[in-house]
Amino acid sequence: MQHEWLPKPGLALLMGVGLALVAVIVLLDYLTGYEISFGLFYVVPVAMVAWLAPRRTPGVAIAMAGAVGWYVADVSSGRHFSLPVIPYWNAGTRLGFFLIVALLLAALRRALEREHSLARTDFMSGALNSRAFTERAEQEIARAARHGHPLTVAYLDIDDFKRINDHYGHRAGDQVIAFVVGVIREELRGSDILARLGGDEFALMLPETGPEGARAALPKLLDALAARTRREGWPVSFSAGVLSFVEPPGSVDEMIGMTDRLMYAAKRGGKNRAEFGTHPLSGSHPGEAVSRSLLAS
Repeated sequence: MQHEWLPKPGLALLMGVGLALVAVIVLLDYLTGYEISFGLFYVVPVAMVAWLAPRRTPGVAIAMAGAVGWYVADVSSGRHFSLPVIPYWNAGTRLGFFLIVALLLAALRRALEREHSLARTDFMSGALNSRAFTERAEQEIARAARHGHPLTVAYLDIDDFKRINDHYGHRAGDQVIAFVVGVIREELRGSDILARLGGDEFALMLPETGPEGARAALPKLLDALAARTRREGWPVSFSAGVLSFVEPPGSVDEMIGMTDRLMYAAKRGGKNRAEFGTHPLSGSHPGEAVSRSLLAS
């Protein structure tokens, strides 16, 4: 649905194709004479450009080109009018029709994109929701399997979040959620994926990140979260399960389940800590999960 990514060469190509279609339609309209109407065909390039362009301007430009082209075909084909002003009037009404088509299609596309985005986004924090995370995670798992790259998933929980809601109200809780998402985004790379899975639980996926990278990145993130929330005066801490997949998991549910168990192991270990693991486990201690306490000093 999204077309905001359309680069300048792509937009120029789209405009070129639209103008070329208008020119072909004008030529055919002229060659066949005024007795055969080509009015419907002029709508095609207008609708195409209006729908595909990231802004309204290209669609408006093609609408104007179509109206001018139709006027040229009309007056060049030998058609006679009872009053000199009639061809200008006709051109104006056609331009109005084309503009309505272009603007309505552009508005419809933006509305659909907005709905598509809302269906994939947690409204409170702006992070991906669980549905969107599942889609992105499936893509990354397939990519990791195809290229043999590791990936790391973290399941993050805000400790004692209920106390925020109970003592300060749900609005304060919403502010904490949004603040935490903002801090995480500042610390993550552009290629990393962040989602709110519900309540005070978040999932992070770090593509092409193995165990060493995870043990460098996640403690830094959690330390930043602890420092920033402490500075704001919010009495919360963070527990995380961090699992690095040397081989991709069989499914997103399996991946989340394994990482969730690590997170609860961190909570059972006293909260305010991260529990790290690697899948599949190798070496002489096949059941071992490496952990690192994040208790503030």
